[in-house]
Amino acid sequence: MGGWITETYSWHWLFLINVIPGIIAVAVAAAVLPRETLQARLIRSIDWLSLAMLGIALGALEIALKEAPQRGWTSGLVTGLLALSAVSGASFVRRSLSAVSPVVDLRNFISRSFAVGCILSFVLGIGLFGSVYLMPVFLAFVRGHNALEIGTIMLVTGIAQLLMAPVAVALEQRADARLLTGLGFAVFATGLAMSGFQTPQTDSAGMFWPQVVRGLAIMFCLLPPTRLALGALAPDRVPDASGLFNLMRNLGGAIGLALIDTVIYSRGEVHAADLMTRVQSGDVDAARFLGIPEGMITALPAGPPDAGTMAMLAPLLQKASLTAAINDAWLMIALLTVVALLCVPFAQARAQRS
Repeated sequence: MGGWITETYSWHWLFLINVIPGIIAVAVAAAVLPRETLQARLIRSIDWLSLAMLGIALGALEIALKEAPQRGWTSGLVTGLLALSAVSGASFVRRSLSAVSPVVDLRNFISRSFAVGCILSFVLGIGLFGSVYLMPVFLAFVRGHNALEIGTIMLVTGIAQLLMAPVAVALEQRADARLLTGLGFAVFATGLAMSGFQTPQTDSAGMFWPQVVRGLAIMFCLLPPTRLALGALAPDRVPDASGLFNLMRNLGGAIGLALIDTVIYSRGEVHAADLMTRVQSGDVDAARFLGIPEGMITALPAGPPDAGTMAMLAPLLQKASLTAAINDAWLMIALLTVVALLCVPFAQARAQRS
């Protein structure tokens, strides 16, 4: 749907289309949801300074993560923003731990299961946001697909997730949350790793099964970890903890995208130089990866290519090096998912449903 909207109108409508349904949702909620008396004392008790520190810390971090891949992690702007984020974040943590009614109760992390659940949520954010980002980048810049074609190819993950949803809900109510979480993250890591071996010729057929595997795993990476994180907490702690739990997923997505962009920017040139060296040395596999026609591989001149050969190889080399860098990013987030999987046994064996 997003691809069709983008192709037919513009990407701006991906946001504007939500305005009218949003207004309707607010009106229905106001009419249907139970009404409670406004508790003004809660508003007066908000630690506004802590709230400002949290906003500055997260805002500076987001901008730094956005700028770091292109400007460099050691650039003045990025270093300054990261320092501002660290100082504001440390001040926020100090005030939150000492406050009677903190904006965000960081003492929820005392619960081992909640801490493990937040780690899983953070890494899942990297995997979810990363996979949704890497696929369009590859399909657009390597395969040359438009937005509608990309959306059509990416339907596979959503369909697999939709079909698995009722099964995941049924199992989540009956089985050990740790077992289901471990299964979900193991399968999700497998699906991520399967995409780490693409070639510039890979298209919808080659991307089908990795999407299926990831789609089948996503619900098991969402529901059981939520029970692990929130199920061991007292009911009065759940509202505050759930916000922190969801923040970890979004924060993981932001940091994950910055890491992915860094990998793509830094590894692309390395792969381009390596592929060119291998082709010059007569490496047939490298030539095939570039997409050089079989009949031309043996005809390539030994040593440095001439201007005509470079003109022919340049677009192939650009797509091949980008593909190799994207593969590195896929394998990186797969490895991070496996590392997160190692945390699951540290959660409590049984988390009570709150």
